[in-house]
Amino acid sequence: MNLPTFLKLATKKERAALAQTCKTSVPYLYQLAGRHRYASPERAVEIEQASRQIAAGSQNRLELVPRESLVRHPEIFSGLLIGH
Repeated sequence: MNLPTFLKLATKKERAALAQTCKTSVPYLYQLAGRHRYASPERAVEIEQASRQIAAGSQNRLELVPRESLVRHPEIFSGLLIGH
């Protein structure tokens, strides 16, 4: 699931939980979703892990946001196991 879809389907509490877990703000997540900014590799991993946790409690309404979809150059994750 991409970040714009995740944010659209998430409740206000789920969006806030995602931002809080990643030590950022909901408006920053919307900047990432709109491709006005790109996440650092570390922040992308944090968002992926936090979205996995939130999705697990959403009764299959949400899915994790893959870290590759949040960075400018997704090939940086090729062959890496960051955060696993």
